[in-house]
Amino acid sequence: MAHEPFSLNDLSKQLGRDRRELEKLANRGRIPGRKVKGEWQFHPTEITHWLEEEMRSYTTSELELVEQTNAPTELDSNHLISSLMPEELIEVPLNARTKRSVLESLIEVAGRTWQIWEPATVLTALQQREEAYPTAFENGVAIPHPRNPIPDAVGEPLIAYGRTLTGIPFGAQNGRLTDIFFLVICSDASTHLSVLARLGRMLQLPDFVEQLREATTPHETHEIIIEAENKIAESQT
Repeated sequence: MAHEPFSLNDLSKQLGRDRRELEKLANRGRIPGRKVKGEWQFHPTEITHWLEEEMRSYTTSELELVEQTNAPTELDSNHLISSLMPEELIEVPLNARTKRSVLESLIEVAGRTWQIWEPATVLTALQQREEAYPTAFENGVAIPHPRNPIPDAVGEPLIAYGRTLTGIPFGAQNGRLTDIFFLVICSDASTHLSVLARLGRMLQLPDFVEQLREATTPHETHEIIIEAENKIAESQT
């Protein structure tokens, strides 16, 4: 997404949604924006933050639309997650017992790619995101990520995965403990949104989360991820 403000027409194209629907939402204060000389303007960063929270309640088809409108052309669209999360970035089990140690351990796993240039900066960004809006879902899964891109601290996009042997408090609204973690590091907002949307679609697949809990090795985990993405690709053909 560019840093220039979006008009209603720009936002409609970016989200793949009807202009009139978005205007109604803006008028009701449901979308962050402001009127300048009678015309709506929307800041791209605010829209990204808003969309992140909205996606938590999206249906599979709504998530698919977000993914398609933000799809990065340089990545494998059919295997978006598994291509960004090779076996070397999977730690099963993840030896961590607190929220901070989970984040530190995931950063260490991600560092195996040599794409984490400033681990301390990444940790601070993750903690700030968790303090503002916890990334834990009610099914025991969390997707920690920086609230804003940190291009000076990281390189290529990647996903690091870990599963702890027991759940830990990670901020889920229902109070459930979290044991499955996807650390998402992307250098641009579009790739970030596409990855979050794809993960959201995968988490809605029957038995996917339980299969992840039953996997005992990085290889088994990676195979489950590939199988889930294959199912999503087949559903689109």
